[in-house]
Amino acid sequence: MTTLVKSDPTFQRAYVPTSALAKTVSFDEEMMHVFLTDGRVISVPIIWFPLLHKAPPKQREQYEIGGGGISLHWSEIDEDLSVANLMAGVDWKST
Repeated sequence: MTTLVKSDPTFQRAYVPTSALAKTVSFDEEMMHVFLTDGRVISVPIIWFPLLHKAPPKQREQYEIGGGGISLHWSEIDEDLSVANLMAGVDWKST
């Protein structure tokens, strides 16, 4: 059986992200927000990461994005986070 699908130039599929790469990071009083290159935002409680939680705002702002966007690093407080683990919901209690 053959099914013929008529091409509709106005039809568009939803965008399906293929990778999660960090672009920027910001903080508010309780949350860390990781903005991804595809437009998504991961928000997680800072309390999950004791070193970040204890760090003053100036130190939190001093992050580096590594591996083209797959990791986050704070050299002053020696904290490293994986974007994949943040997306998976991995927190300090489960590691």
